[in-house]
Parts: sequence; C-alpha cells; structure tokens
Amino acid sequence: MNTKILTFVSVAAICATFLFSGCATIFTPASYPVQINSNPPGANISIVNKRGWEIYSGVTPASVKLKAGAGFFTRAEYRIKFSKAGYTDKTVFVSAEIDGWYFANILIGGWLGMLIIDPATGAMWKIDTEYLNETLTEAATSSIRELKIMNLADVSDDLRPHLVKID
Repeated sequence: MNTKILTFVSVAAICATFLFSGCATIFTPASYPVQINSNPPGANISIVNKRGWEIYSGVTPASVKLKAGAGFFTRAEYRIKFSKAGYTDKTVFVSAEIDGWYFANILIGGWLGMLIIDPATGAMWKIDTEYLNETLTEAATSSIRELKIMNLADVSDDLRPHLVKID
C-alpha cells in the first residue's frame, strides 16, 4: 500500500512539473555567467541594461551574471563599456536570443509554460556569450602645439634664430 502511494505521489510530482512549468524553465537558467577580460587588464567596465540602468560597475577581469529576460516576453540587452586612461573607450553589446527549449512547450503541450511561465521567468531567452575579451587601443596623442606670447627681451639668444616675424 505504501508503495502505491509513493508511486502515485512520484508520478503526480512529475506530471505537475511538466504541467505547471515551462520547458525552458526546467532545462535552462534564467541568468548566465559571463567572464569579462580586457587587454590591457584593469580596465573599468560599466554594464547598462536596455532601460539605461547601470547594473554593474567594476574592473577587468570580472565575472557577472546577466539575466536573459528583461520583462514579460522581452529579451535582455546590455551595453558594456570598457574604459582606461590612455586608451580609447570601447563599447560592446550583448543580447539574449530565443531559447530552443521554449518551443518544446508545443510538443509537450505546456501552453501554460509557453504563454506565462517561460516568458515571466525570462527562461524563454538565453545568452550565448560566455566570454568577452576586448583589446583596447591606445589613444592618439595630441599634436597641438602650445602658443606663447613673450616679450622679445625674454627670449633666450639660442632661440632667436628660430623666431618668425609675423606682419
């Protein structure tokens, strides 16, 4: 008798899992780890989501978890800005794509999972980017020369031959 009850409870739990959840929610995570590196290391990074909110600020190398969903039926999109003194800023975009497990809801009959659970949890989306390794380019040095106006009496004798008369 106890074996029958245990079997019934096990089967009911398995059925409930498939009936009251989505395939993507069962098989894939809602957020993904991303390793962020730069060459040279020690660059400042700022991650901004599609709403314009900064969700992370730090220095490379870094490891962050990015959510795949940004709301009901909305994929996440991120702008990652690299900056370091003496180097040109660089911006990289990362966005989520539809997860193949989401469509398994059609085969299993999980309409609740397809229309509510997977879109609400963000599990219908996935982020394929596992590593970002960006090379920053050195900033160009300025070739602007300085102009000084001086009294001729203050100019040293060794510089006088290089002076140009302006009319």
